[in-house]
Amino acid sequence: MIVVTGGAGFIGSNLVHGLNSAGMNDIVIVDCLMNAQKHLNLRDAHFTDYFDKDDFPDALAGLPDIDAVFHLGACAVTTEQDGRFMMKTNYTYSKTLLHTCLKRKIPFIYASSAAVYGAGECAFVEHGNQERPLNVYGFSKWAFDQHVMKILPHAESPVIGLRYFNVYGPRETHKGDMASVIFKMVARHRAGKKLQLFRGSDTFQRDFIDVRDVVDVNLHFLQTGKSGIYNCGTGSTRSFQDLGELVAHNLDGAQIEMIDMPPGLEGQYQKYTCADETLLRKSGYRSAFRSLEDGIRDYVHWLIRD
Repeated sequence: MIVVTGGAGFIGSNLVHGLNSAGMNDIVIVDCLMNAQKHLNLRDAHFTDYFDKDDFPDALAGLPDIDAVFHLGACAVTTEQDGRFMMKTNYTYSKTLLHTCLKRKIPFIYASSAAVYGAGECAFVEHGNQERPLNVYGFSKWAFDQHVMKILPHAESPVIGLRYFNVYGPRETHKGDMASVIFKMVARHRAGKKLQLFRGSDTFQRDFIDVRDVVDVNLHFLQTGKSGIYNCGTGSTRSFQDLGELVAHNLDGAQIEMIDMPPGLEGQYQKYTCADETLLRKSGYRSAFRSLEDGIRDYVHWLIRD
C-alpha cells in the first residue's frame, strides 16, 4: 500500500496516475476536497481508499502494510500571509506524519520547494546555508527541511525531501490564481483575449520542469530509498519571455501583451532559479529532462483538448 497526501492536487494526482502506470493501484489518497473541483484530477485514477487530511494523522497509525508515504499535501499559496496557518499546515502537520513513519520504519518522501532559496543570491545547492526564503510559504518548507536534517542521522528508514522548482503540466485547473502562467495564457486565449506577461519577463529566468519528470524522480526515490534532500529541477533556465512565446506558438493567432507586476508580488517574487543537479545525479537518477519546447507543446495540446 502506498499513501499519497495531497493526492487530489496538482503534483499529487499526477503521481497517482504515474503509480498506476507503473502497475501500482493499492493507493490511499489523503486530501481536502473543500475545493470540490479537485476530484476531477482523480476521475480516471485507481486507488483503494480516501481520507480527509484532518482525519489522516490518527488513521495512519492503524493502517497496515504501508510501503511508502508520499507527502505532497501543503498550503502552496505563496502569497498567504497567515503565518500561523502556514506553519500549522506545512510544518507541524508534516512533523506529525514524519515521526509516525519513523516509528513504523515507513519510507517518507515529501515535497519541499525551491522557494527556500529565495531571490537566488546564493547557489541553489542543498547544503551550506544557501537558503533565504522570501515569504512564509518558503519559510515553512525551509523549517521542515531543517527538522529533517537534524533527524536524518538517526533515521532507520528512508526520508527524502524533493525541492521542486517551477513545475508545470496537466491537472492544475483547481489552483486558481496559483496556476501556472501556461494555464492562464491558454485560458485567456480561449476567452479571445491576449496572452499576458509581466514587463521584464525577458530577464526573469526560472528552472521549469515538466510534472512528468517530477513523477519520474519520485518513483526513482521510491525504488532507491536514498535518504536526503534533493533539488528537483532540470539544471537549466529559460526566461518567462521564452515560455510565453512557446505557448503562443502552439495557439493559433495568439498575441502577447505586457503588463505591470502587481505591487504585492514585488519583494516576494523569485526572478531567478536554477537547480544544482549534483546530488540528484549522485543518487543514481540518469534520465534526461524534457525540453521546455516539448513540455509546453504537450501541455498546451492537453489543455486544448481537455
